[in-house]
Amino acid sequence: MRSTYKSSLILLLGSSAALLSLSAANAQTADSTIRLNEIVIESGGDGSATGPLTGFVPKRTATGSKTSTSIEDIPQSVSIVGRDQIDAQGAQKIDEALRYSAGVFAQPFGVDNDTNWIYIRGFDATAKGTYLDGLQNFSYGFGGFLIDSFGIERIEVLKGPASVLYGGSNPGGIVNYISKRPNGERIRYVETGINSYGNGYIGFDIGDKASDAVDYRINGKIGGGDNYTDFSEEFRGVINPSITWKPDDATKLTLSANYTHLDATHDGGGFLPYYGTVVPTKFGKIDPKSNFTEPSIDRYDREQASIGYEFEHEFDNDWTFRQNTRYGHSSVKEHSLYAFGYASGPFGFAEQPDLTDNLSRIDFEHDTTVNNVLIDNQLEGVVNTGAIEHTLLFGAEYKYFNIDQVQISGSGTPISAGDPVHGAPQASLGEPYIDEVIKQHQVGIYAQDQLRFGDGWLVTLNGRYDYVDTEATGLPTYKGNEGRASGRAGISYDFANGLTPYASIATFFSPEIGVTGNLEFFKPETGQQYEIGVKYRPEWFDGLITASLFDLTKKNVVTGGFRQETQIGEVNSRGFEIEAQANINDAWKVTAAFTAYDLEVKDDADESIIGKRPYLLPETQASVFAQYTVPTGKLAGLALGAGVRYVGSSYADKANTLKVPDVTLLDLKIGYKKDNWGVDLNVTNVFDKEFVSGCQGVNVCAYGEGRKALLKAHMTW
Repeated sequence: MRSTYKSSLILLLGSSAALLSLSAANAQTADSTIRLNEIVIESGGDGSATGPLTGFVPKRTATGSKTSTSIEDIPQSVSIVGRDQIDAQGAQKIDEALRYSAGVFAQPFGVDNDTNWIYIRGFDATAKGTYLDGLQNFSYGFGGFLIDSFGIERIEVLKGPASVLYGGSNPGGIVNYISKRPNGERIRYVETGINSYGNGYIGFDIGDKASDAVDYRINGKIGGGDNYTDFSEEFRGVINPSITWKPDDATKLTLSANYTHLDATHDGGGFLPYYGTVVPTKFGKIDPKSNFTEPSIDRYDREQASIGYEFEHEFDNDWTFRQNTRYGHSSVKEHSLYAFGYASGPFGFAEQPDLTDNLSRIDFEHDTTVNNVLIDNQLEGVVNTGAIEHTLLFGAEYKYFNIDQVQISGSGTPISAGDPVHGAPQASLGEPYIDEVIKQHQVGIYAQDQLRFGDGWLVTLNGRYDYVDTEATGLPTYKGNEGRASGRAGISYDFANGLTPYASIATFFSPEIGVTGNLEFFKPETGQQYEIGVKYRPEWFDGLITASLFDLTKKNVVTGGFRQETQIGEVNSRGFEIEAQANINDAWKVTAAFTAYDLEVKDDADESIIGKRPYLLPETQASVFAQYTVPTGKLAGLALGAGVRYVGSSYADKANTLKVPDVTLLDLKIGYKKDNWGVDLNVTNVFDKEFVSGCQGVNVCAYGEGRKALLKAHMTW
């Protein structure tokens, strides 16, 4: 009988083929402009939909269409963070790497080393909206997969509904992690680092050609040590082998695998009351580094593995068949104590505890095992009908998710918020309140037509139908099924000067697991998004600028308390996003973003919160990061970087009476690279600002991470 209190993501494997495009060229004559046809060649370089980026600027993506497509041709906003930007900012986790992306709110609960928490356009993408190489990393409860950023080549964010391509998923958008994969090049790379908490690691990346037909690559990392809060520590290891076989120019098969281990004591700094974090009490404020678990019994144990393949074959008629498949297994066992309000009074009496500063604690344990199978079949080809060129995609996808979970909790002993003393014996936990096996099958068929015509027009049409069957046996037991259609229509025009305006409408669905208080099976969440925007790729420097306006509504939202849920909720997210990424020249690289939302509860079982903003979520964010590398002279190779992140204020309660202040943070980087070696020092939150990253109620607030320095050395040979 073991348990956990968080959810995670998954790792590794399959996606689409690497294609490089040479941008449409323009030849100017005295009285006419001639646009040359797009040329696509196979490569792993900068124009690939899966390969590494040069600097900060992406060219192509497969996430927004499941075909290798220029970012400008996707009728939704897309953000991509490549390896160069990840390393420049010193990010060691997926959510850290997304802190400078428009429309993304990352790390809302501060430090959490076993989960990547990500919100997109105001909706939680952590459980339903994360993908690895195009296959979903679905999680439920505390069962899912954890992805280490060291094995990732690039992180792609498709904003807005994606059900039409990927089936049930987060309405605000998805995050697709693209793995490092064999590319036929010789790779010999090693990296080691240590941060200011005393947490160190060593990583490696090795690749080459084994023969004319076989390429291989293997990367991994091992590390551990202390983390930001008291008692928090970890030991982790990850290894990702992959091999590509190309028997001829038309066929390619890539096999991939992953093994991940994490053994940790939980982080503190979360599940804390509003009074004592945001607002001081009579005893002052709780120390951000305090940890209110019991270190002698606290544990987090994760063992996960996956294996899969990507197969691609191009027929003589230029049609291409792809099959991406992955099997994953994850076992997570957790035991921890966490605070939940003050022990001195009722829920609303927590402002000024009269008798004691003691915190109540919940003793929680779980044992969760997940197995999943993912298969995505695709058939892609080009057909011309008169003046219109159609890029057609047909697909059939199967998802299987099996979770065996036991959860148990009880009351822990109180502990002082200002002067915690650990070691008090805890009572034995009672019987599980959840002991069940859930099986979910999802089958989807989909089609896409990208119609190009009129020297720059592109119309994108999508349709998909999914059938979802869910069955739970044990405590509790329930069963349900549902079929849903989703669609997308988009239009854009590519001007010769690099400007591409676009507009789109998309619908979505997101299947739920569980039953209402009346024992009715949850219906899928549904809704739609309207989006208009413009993408600009300048001719005078290497850059990409995207601006978008959107109106996104989610219906059938589950509301109410545990086992008293209803499904009448509705939330609307309207907003503006702008993001710019630029390799201005060989020396300067810049990324900047601004996000402004209007988030509103439109319907809820609690009528008093209709018209309010959902708690936790800031409506304004802004960021800029720039790096300058000295190109010549005695200081050649010296890199200086600086970034500023602004996160606006949010609410701590559904009634919008308690506010969490905004915060502005400064990050710095200095590095030096010469020949085949280099060293970097990244410092985040340079001024060690104490701030609350977010609250999900008056008793569930979390501190953001304080100052952290990371010293890293790397070498190739």
